[in-house]
Amino acid sequence: MTQHLVARDAVNGAIVANRVTVASRRLDRAIGLLRRSHLDAGEALWITPCHGVHTWFMRFSIDVIAMDADGVVVDAVSTLKPWRMRLPKPGAHSVLELSAGTLLTAPVKIGDRIQIQ
Repeated sequence: MTQHLVARDAVNGAIVANRVTVASRRLDRAIGLLRRSHLDAGEALWITPCHGVHTWFMRFSIDVIAMDADGVVVDAVSTLKPWRMRLPKPGAHSVLELSAGTLLTAPVKIGDRIQIQ
């Protein structure tokens, strides 16, 4: 999980996160953010492949964006608290976990396309 990328909303050009870490290996996906105490503003974890997430054993809330294989947003939830679960949405292929409150300022909507580069 050492690669850092930028996530941008292709519809409105807004930067959703400017320090995206990729979790694509099985172990990295399983651990996710469990070892973290928080995410700073602008930080995100892109879990791929991933269909849904949980916040069991986490110590902080997160925002979640689920995307299909083309990066189109199929689900978005702000401030998912610890010990919660976001069930998979039809078509979900990857999930972007963001610092809580990001979706209150970043104008991301279902149907937007997120580019991660």
